[in-house]
Amino acid sequence: MQYGLDYVVLDNKGNLIRATRRGLNEDLNSAINNRDTIVDILLDTEVIGKLIIYNNTNELLKRHKNNMLISIITITVFITLFVLIYGIYIHRIFFKPFRKLQSFAHHVAAGELDIPLEMDKGNIFGAFTESFDLMREELAKARENERKASQSKKELVASLSHDIKTPVASIKAVSEVMIIKSNNEEDKKQLSIINSKADQINTLISNIFSATLEELQELKVTVKEIWSTELYDLIKNADYNNRTIVSEIPECIIFSDELRLLQVIDNIISNSYKYADTAINVTGNINGQYLELEFKDYGYGVPLDETPLLFNKFYRGKNSTGKSGAGLGLYISKYLMNKMHGDIAYKNTNGGFTLVLRLHIS
Repeated sequence: MQYGLDYVVLDNKGNLIRATRRGLNEDLNSAINNRDTIVDILLDTEVIGKLIIYNNTNELLKRHKNNMLISIITITVFITLFVLIYGIYIHRIFFKPFRKLQSFAHHVAAGELDIPLEMDKGNIFGAFTESFDLMREELAKARENERKASQSKKELVASLSHDIKTPVASIKAVSEVMIIKSNNEEDKKQLSIINSKADQINTLISNIFSATLEELQELKVTVKEIWSTELYDLIKNADYNNRTIVSEIPECIIFSDELRLLQVIDNIISNSYKYADTAINVTGNINGQYLELEFKDYGYGVPLDETPLLFNKFYRGKNSTGKSGAGLGLYISKYLMNKMHGDIAYKNTNGGFTLVLRLHIS
C-alpha cells in the first residue's frame, strides 16, 4: 500500500520484514536517534512487530531552504534586470536629453551657434528642445546680421574717410601755393590758419580711417631696419609749427615702419600743440634693447586720474572741451608701436607732460 510515507516493518526480534525504500532506519536505535515514529503492530492484543515511520523533517527543511534560496536568487535577478532596464529607460528618456541640453548650452555660451541640438522629436522633451534649437538659429541669424551691419558701417566710414582726404589735400596744396605767392602778411597769416586747420582735419580723418582699417584687420605695418638718424626728418615733417627742438639722438639701427612711425610722431606733436601750445623738446637715449625718444612739452600736463585712460579708444580728457579730435590718436599710436615691436608710455613731470616712444634696436 502507498500512503505517501516512508516506513519500515520489523518483527519482534528486530528483523526487517519490509521497507518502502533503501536508506531508512532499519533498527530501533537508529529510528530513535532520528526521532522516527515507532508504532506497535498488534494481532488481537499480542504485539507481533514494530512499524517505524520515517521522520524526513531534515530533508524537507533542507529542500525548503534550497527552494527558498532559488526563489530569492530568481527574485533578485528579476529585480536587478528590472532596475537595469528601467534605469536605461530613464537615462534615455530623461538624463541623456538633459546632458545634450547641457552640452548645447555650453556651445551657445561659447558663441558656437553652428552646432545644432540633435533630439528625437518623439522624446517627451522633443518639443521643448526643438524650441531651444530654434532659439539657436535665431541667435545665429541675429549675430550674422549684426556682423554684416558692423562690417558695412566700418566699410562706409573707411570709404568716406578716404574720400574726404582728397579735397582736404587739395585745400592744403592751394593754401601752400597762395602763401608762397602772397605779399600781404595778413593774408599769409589767414592762409597759414587755413593750412593748419587742413592739417588738423587731415590728421583727424587719418585717425578715423586707420581705426576703421584696424578693426577690419587691414591696417598694414611693414617693419624693417632703419637708421636712427632718419628720425630727425620724421620729426621735422610732423612739426608744422616749427617749435620742436631735437637734441642729439644716439646712432643705432631700429626696427620700424617709417610711414607708421611718422603717423605716431605726428599724433604726438599735434596733441602737444593742441593741448599745451608750447615748444617741444625731443631727446633720445638708449635703454637696454630700446631707443627711447622723449617728447616733452611745458603745458599743464594730464591729471593723475586720467593717465590710465590715455590710450583707450575714443577717450578724451577734461581739457579737450572745445578742441577738435575723436580720442583715437594715442590709441592708434600704441597699436602701431606694438606692431613695430616697441611701445609708447607717458610721464607726468613738473611743468609739463612727456610721451616716450620705445623703438626696438636691431
